[in-house]
Amino acid sequence: MKVIIIAEAGVNHNGSLKLAKQMVEEAAKAGADYIKFQTFHAEKLVTEHAAKAEYQRKTTGQQESQLEMLKKLELKDTDFIELKSYCNAIGIGFLSTPFDLESIVFLEKLEMDFWKIPSGEITNLPYLERIAQTGRPIVMSTGMCEESEISDAVTILKDKKSGEITLLHCNTEYPTPYKDVNLKAMLTLEEHFKVKVGYSDHTKGIEIPIAAAALGAQVIEKHFTLNRNMEGPDHKASLEPMELTAMINAIRHIEEAIGTGEKYPSVSERKNRTIARKSIVANCKIKKGEIFNQKNLTVKRPGNGISPMNWYKVIGTKAIRDFEKDEQIEI
Repeated sequence: MKVIIIAEAGVNHNGSLKLAKQMVEEAAKAGADYIKFQTFHAEKLVTEHAAKAEYQRKTTGQQESQLEMLKKLELKDTDFIELKSYCNAIGIGFLSTPFDLESIVFLEKLEMDFWKIPSGEITNLPYLERIAQTGRPIVMSTGMCEESEISDAVTILKDKKSGEITLLHCNTEYPTPYKDVNLKAMLTLEEHFKVKVGYSDHTKGIEIPIAAAALGAQVIEKHFTLNRNMEGPDHKASLEPMELTAMINAIRHIEEAIGTGEKYPSVSERKNRTIARKSIVANCKIKKGEIFNQKNLTVKRPGNGISPMNWYKVIGTKAIRDFEKDEQIEI
């Protein structure tokens, strides 16, 4: 099954529709299935006095509040309508994560293929109920969560008749230290909740999402930016376009390589069996009627003669004709 790859633009457009469109182009060029934005109204998302996260203070400074920072990163509803049309024209799926009830109502009209619920909303009961009521499939990140919190959220979604649920293992630190990734937790989610699973990545580089794909992730989400040196909270923990392309190519190779699990010689390798395997050959000149033994026989390539697996069937029999050294034996 094809891994769904979401290129997380988030707020890396810095509030610019022009930059957002450039990100659409780069995500499509890289081979992503979807590009995802964030839809919110800053005043409905945070209080006036909400502090920034530590990583946000490091990337955007200490002076402004979280509210002030987010207001600079908003896009208008008309921008999202235009972005959806642009994605359709470019040939990449459009997604945006809502962060308030009003944004859910707006995005519902854009008829996205599925909802992407972020880790921070997993304990927001009114939000979960409203999204579930749309009946559309849901992909939900589980960063910062105890298993019991995930269970509560899944129960709410199912009770309100949501569409199919996919859970993404996630660590909500930017960037995530490798020692805190705990990729095996993705498999625990699959076993415990009996749902599709994937991975939303915040580590530096591309190794971890590639490893997640090898472990069986069906959805991979990764932040990307046009330039990591741009101003804004998430650029530093994001991939640039060439890195995004490399990650996607690697994941595509892995999903092709995983295969069925059945062991058999592939079409491509069958032609090499004769070259790589060996046959029983004469180790020296052998006269007709001479008894084959451990000294006058040996095993050498190619493997288009009698297989060495028949060694003891040949030993002790008589040569039916003369054989030159290195000539394949016949019986």
